[in-house]
Amino acid sequence: MRRPSPLPQSPLAPRGAARADVPAARADVDDVDDVDAGVPADEQPTAPVIPLSADARAEAEPAPAGDAEGADDAAEPEVGFREVWKAARARRKALRAEVRRFTVRQRRRRTMWLGSAAAVVLLALGTVGAAYSPLFGVEKISIVGAQALNATEVADALSSQLGTPLPLVDESAVKKALVAFPLVETYALEARPPHELVVRIVERTPVGLIETRAGYTLVDAAGVALSTTATPSPGTPVLTMRGGVDSDAFASAGQVMRSLPDDIRAQVTAVAASTPDDVTLTLGGTNTEVVWGNAERSADKALLLQKIMASRPPADVFSYDVSSAEAVVVR
Repeated sequence: MRRPSPLPQSPLAPRGAARADVPAARADVDDVDDVDAGVPADEQPTAPVIPLSADARAEAEPAPAGDAEGADDAAEPEVGFREVWKAARARRKALRAEVRRFTVRQRRRRTMWLGSAAAVVLLALGTVGAAYSPLFGVEKISIVGAQALNATEVADALSSQLGTPLPLVDESAVKKALVAFPLVETYALEARPPHELVVRIVERTPVGLIETRAGYTLVDAAGVALSTTATPSPGTPVLTMRGGVDSDAFASAGQVMRSLPDDIRAQVTAVAASTPDDVTLTLGGTNTEVVWGNAERSADKALLLQKIMASRPPADVFSYDVSSAEAVVVR
């Protein structure tokens, strides 16, 4: 029987050295029936060894433990607190930038409203501060509407308000000063910046003289005494009223006198009434009577009387009866 030829050995392993990876090959050789049992062991056939390249050997050989840990460290670098904080800060900055970009119109509108409100508040505060300062102090007092009154005397009575800021004029002091003038029926104050105070006066309208123990007192339609003289004032009618100035007859006569036109009132020399329904006027010079009746529709009666007197003057008439506003009876 022919002896098998030995296989070439690997250059990496020494010749005849025992290898752990050849038992399978030896098992195969042992199974051959024609192997000579007397062949020495070093001459027994072995499995072929294939030489490996350097790269393959590097991959096959296990890396040292120190090298593996270094590789892990290189693959996963350590992250510190400072890097985490910087990343979070950058994220917050980016988020704020996005919020500002999407809310720029709203912030602009809010800024505009806040600026407008602040301007209004500053303007109001400045105006109030200037108004209550001496910059707007009263330097001139003007009296408007005074006819029978002396405007200079009224202004002198209000001189205590000079130097007072216009918004701080004391109305109670003004009222106290004007009470001394009975002819003042109503008044109104008007501030004209920067330094003028205007006092608008409505005077009482005298309706006649009431004879009293002190003389003849001039009264208005409300019975307020305006002045008293020892003798009747010329051009002012004398009132003869039952019950005095507090009676209904006087109230009716006062309303009649206030409704008369100026040209007719200037001709009246006497007024008499015992009740509110029998007011009678006397026209001077001719002593012509005007039977007026009550004070109802006095304005219509006055216009009707004015027309009749234009066509038929008082010199040719004994009396005019206008107690009915629909027609005039002339005698």
